[in-house]
Amino acid sequence: MSRLRRARPIRRVLKAGGVVGYLGEFEQLILFAVLQLDRDAHGVRIRETIEERTGRVVSSGAICTTLGRLEERSLVTSRVGDPTPGRAGRPRKFYSVEPAGARALMDPYSTIEAMAGGLIPTLADLAES
Repeated sequence: MSRLRRARPIRRVLKAGGVVGYLGEFEQLILFAVLQLDRDAHGVRIRETIEERTGRVVSSGAICTTLGRLEERSLVTSRVGDPTPGRAGRPRKFYSVEPAGARALMDPYSTIEAMAGGLIPTLADLAES
């Protein structure tokens, strides 16, 4: 009798020597939000976009922590915006998805698409049961 072993995530090595593992669901949501917002992707707008599109309430701290982790992995880059007149505090930090981030996001999306191909009607029927 054979025992099934849990599959370990395959890791991809970047040219710079860093390792990009599979993205978690929250990391994927953030990358999709950054893509959607384009040049207006900063923490508050990213949080609002995720909340509007998914109905999930997320904390600003979780957004900032995850963006920092994605930036360390070279999946996003940031730039500091110009100070806004009449707005106190630090200038906003804006994010952009890097090509490595786009590739890391495409991998799980393509895998889900391949596995779900033709099964959506079956899944919907089963979910209604």
